[in-house]
Amino acid sequence: MAETQREIERKFEFTHGDGTEGGGAGPGRGGRLPDLTGTAGITEVRAEGTVRLDAVYYDTPDRRLAAAGLTLRRRTGGHDAGWHLKLPVAPGVRDEIRVPLADAPPRALTALVRSRVRDSGLEPQVRLGSERVVSHLLDARGDVLAELSTDTVRAERGTAVATWTEVEVELGDGVDPALLDAVEKRFRKAGLRVSDAPSKLARALAETGAAPAPAEAAADGPPEGTAGAHLLAYLREQRDALIALDPAVRLDLPDSVHQMRVASRRLRSALATHRRIIDRTSTDPLREELRHLAAELGADRDREVLLERLRTRLAELPRTLVHGPVRSRLRTWNAARRSATRRRAVAALDSPRHLALLDALDTLLADPPLRAAASRPAGRVLPKAVLRDWDRLAHRVGAALDLEPGEERDLALHEARKAAKRARYAAEAAAPALGKPARRLARAAKNVQTLLGEHRDGVVTREALHRLALQAADAGESSFTWGVLYGREEEVTARCERELPAVWAEADDPVLRAALT
Repeated sequence: MAETQREIERKFEFTHGDGTEGGGAGPGRGGRLPDLTGTAGITEVRAEGTVRLDAVYYDTPDRRLAAAGLTLRRRTGGHDAGWHLKLPVAPGVRDEIRVPLADAPPRALTALVRSRVRDSGLEPQVRLGSERVVSHLLDARGDVLAELSTDTVRAERGTAVATWTEVEVELGDGVDPALLDAVEKRFRKAGLRVSDAPSKLARALAETGAAPAPAEAAADGPPEGTAGAHLLAYLREQRDALIALDPAVRLDLPDSVHQMRVASRRLRSALATHRRIIDRTSTDPLREELRHLAAELGADRDREVLLERLRTRLAELPRTLVHGPVRSRLRTWNAARRSATRRRAVAALDSPRHLALLDALDTLLADPPLRAAASRPAGRVLPKAVLRDWDRLAHRVGAALDLEPGEERDLALHEARKAAKRARYAAEAAAPALGKPARRLARAAKNVQTLLGEHRDGVVTREALHRLALQAADAGESSFTWGVLYGREEEVTARCERELPAVWAEADDPVLRAALT
């Protein structure tokens, strides 16, 4: 069973001397770590003894995990012996996922790095042996504020060997990170400094001559400032987001499915918007694969959104309008759907089709099929692409408004919503090159998208409420409340349709578009 723990720590190096001493002390200026008693609420530094740790770090032969700041190790010794995968969250903050000891890297962890490892094998890269002198930093109640460790480390990679001593201060659960700042200030006065290396593995690789290769460069690509350079940078950013979000989706972290879906949609939109920069005969198959990925992820995301909307609407009803076991019916309905949608999302990430998509994106970015417009200045090419998407949006909004209310108009408004999203993405992607005019147009598109999104959510919610009412009736329960909620969603969609002409008139201001040209 995997266990996840948030790790917030800071590493320090001695600037004078080396080695360790007993009782949780080690050399700084004057031969010992400074006494931290009285620092940021620390009332006692309690020695916990010495432990010997042995860890073997696994990675691909080209060290892809290390390049991304991830570490996968098999460690013995200490209270947490087992397999550990560390995922970066922010500087000095990592999530450590632990599973029990086994001979080979366990599936529970290898699945979380699949988007980076892909078909390459995981092999032992470095072995680290550490003698760790541990102390606990306690507050007045005797609670642990942090763990202070002085590690004497020996790294071995083949015949290469490196040794060093470092100090770690790891916060206890729920402790204010300001404690680390106070400790750092005290350590600096004693002759210690914050370590340049983000992890022991990073330092071991650097000092044994195996630092991972730098991130892919665009040295052979279009010159800085051109439309091609701008587009490729944006595509790399979204590709990287797809890869980085993979473990978060598998771990079912909040908003992760939504963010991965957005990245796939931004990639797909950019390839469509900029078909005059990059050849669509190569990108159209990728767009179809990105559409498929978004659809597979969408089932779980749509369920999340719908559940939250139904819960909110139900909470807004007075008690007199709540008849029957509606909340338990909603829980049962969601539980049945959630199991299926979660499996569908994870299955999509596990499929060979997904790895083929990531490989295809890498190939496209390594050798992009650029067209002549790619070499032109971004300020001349991007506005035309953004305005083409805006014209597409205008056409779809106009077509929807010409229809009578009903199912056909609902579908047309849904198509207009998708066009608003694409226009927004195009303007947002162009903003680094085009500045304020693009940002203003993006906000205008977002306003239209938000209104049309509310309309679409109302349509989808009505459909769900109809099914829930039928299920309740079949079970002999009252369907009254579901009918009340259905009526309220009808009011929401009708309001959105009434407001659309005014919202669109404000968004489609010729001044906004003229500012781009």
